[in-house]
Amino acid sequence: MPDLDMSPYAAFVWPAWGISVVVLAAVVVRAVAASRKWTAELKRLEQENEAA
Repeated sequence: MPDLDMSPYAAFVWPAWGISVVVLAAVVVRAVAASRKWTAELKRLEQENEAA
């Protein structure tokens, strides 16, 4: 079992971990949203190309 007691450093380490998790989650959410947007755009362009 890992020792999570960081005594004097806990006030710095735990917020740093929290901020890191939030930033990484935001990056993942943004990447997924961009992927969906560009997939929809590609589908639209392919349909336009087939219609022409």
